[in-house]
Amino acid sequence: MSRIHQTYPIIAMLLAILQLWGCEPEATVIKIAVTSDIHGMIYPTDLINRESTDHSLAHVYQYVRQAQNNEDTVLFLLDNGDLLQGQPAVYYYNFIDTVREHLAVRVMNFMGYRAGTVGNHDIEAGPQVYNRVRKSFKFPWLAANAVYEGTTRPFFQPYTVLEVNKRKIAVLGLITPGIPDWLPKSLWPAMEFRDMAETATDYIPLIREAENPDLVVGLFHAGTDAGYGGTGEPYLNENASLLVAENVPGFDVIFAGHDHRVSSQWVVNVAGDSVLVMDPGSHARHLAEVTVSFGPDHPKISGSIIPVNRYAPSEEFMDKFRDDYMKVTSYLDDTVSWLSGSIVALDALFGPSRLTSLLHRIQFDVTDADLSFTAPLSLTALLKEGPLLVSDLFKLYRYENMLYVMRLSGLEIDSYLEYSAGMWFNTMESSADHLLLFQPGNTPGRLTSPYYHFSSAAGIDYTVDVRRPAGDRVSIQGFSDGTPFEESAFYRVAMNSYRGSGGGGHLTRGAGIGKEALSERILWSSEKDLRYYLMEYLSNRDTVQVELMTNWSCIPLEWSGHAAAADRKFFQ
Repeated sequence: MSRIHQTYPIIAMLLAILQLWGCEPEATVIKIAVTSDIHGMIYPTDLINRESTDHSLAHVYQYVRQAQNNEDTVLFLLDNGDLLQGQPAVYYYNFIDTVREHLAVRVMNFMGYRAGTVGNHDIEAGPQVYNRVRKSFKFPWLAANAVYEGTTRPFFQPYTVLEVNKRKIAVLGLITPGIPDWLPKSLWPAMEFRDMAETATDYIPLIREAENPDLVVGLFHAGTDAGYGGTGEPYLNENASLLVAENVPGFDVIFAGHDHRVSSQWVVNVAGDSVLVMDPGSHARHLAEVTVSFGPDHPKISGSIIPVNRYAPSEEFMDKFRDDYMKVTSYLDDTVSWLSGSIVALDALFGPSRLTSLLHRIQFDVTDADLSFTAPLSLTALLKEGPLLVSDLFKLYRYENMLYVMRLSGLEIDSYLEYSAGMWFNTMESSADHLLLFQPGNTPGRLTSPYYHFSSAAGIDYTVDVRRPAGDRVSIQGFSDGTPFEESAFYRVAMNSYRGSGGGGHLTRGAGIGKEALSERILWSSEKDLRYYLMEYLSNRDTVQVELMTNWSCIPLEWSGHAAAADRKFFQ
């Protein structure tokens, strides 16, 4: 029995009553607020479409300042990755102005972030960018499962410990291990990515022994649906946040990200303990916030999703970073060329389009490829005849993909196109059927597969017979210049690095090339991202006239034309 219970029985009794009432003495209340997948949404403006928004880091900061004014609560602000890609504000400081300290660094340091986890799109910016950024952050950038190649030594800091009122909160960062499926090795030359659950299993005992924390938090740039985007295999799963929550005891709270899905759920792990798993979604629309009350027993945990549109953008924030805003908008206002005729991204869903024709033309212009693969990266972009601005190029091409030339056989090219057509088009029995493959239940407007997987080819003439079943639709007549196309011959094929690294499964599940063999097929890789070459191509022309490539079609034309007109209405 403690001395206080022996000597002061009345005080002891009062303490017991207070505990029963939930008024535990010397309790500490903290809040952990998390952003994820900001994608450059720093300002309350969509700088691509030049539209005001009700969500941004300026909104988040307004909430943070109000929460910090509450003397009874300590707020820790964390980020869960994918900051350095998306809006032009980050692109500008990634690749245009590389002398001044990165805007994202200055913003995050100003806001008082205490920890962050690296995202796959942060890696996509390239080692010159992410190494420069992480050296300037005043907080640790985490990723325990990104290790130096051939070792278990972490490339980034694996975890950090936050302290308040003698309480210790350990934060373990993990990044999605799917990066080799999407990004070229040149963007992560010194790294490899370990399985998330395996890494967490290694680190939890180490953290508990070395730090003796009062709370263990997972900050995972990975989603919660382990079956999304693949077979659902647990090992090296792209979205393993729930797998870790369920199978690795020791976590109290896990913050997920990467999937852009707002969620909050309690999970019971294999040890019978409950773990709160939260995901704030993307683009600074929401905060995932956990409130933790520490007392003599286990911490009491509750969570809430906070829409930031409840708060006005911080005037202090806007004043602080106004000069950067003006610099970026001036860059975006530069005229690249004059566009003769409109480009409607939605056209790419239904057949040959000016958007994909332009991308094919640029890929041919930059490379000496025999044929080209590309897919639309937007369905909403609409460029009208007139001045073509730098900001328009962000509408046309959303990601910083590199350009590859790969060696593929004629049979592999045919299989690639069959795979694409199989996820793109419905099997039609009459002209009254849908042309596009919609989700089960034939829900119009909800595609079964992401539109950016709908790859078309240029340089060859072919048809897609939508009456035939998937896998037996594509018929290649030959090269567009009249040269015969042979299944046994090998050809040089231009495509972006996402597809060339296995993204979408066109080369692996479609063409049947082993994942480990893809790098051996790369004959050439660009030094800069494809948007750079897009800008260079267009800026060298006073007027841009995009000729529609009509080298492929869905047959029978009377069926596909009628169905395309009907399906189009669901996207407008």
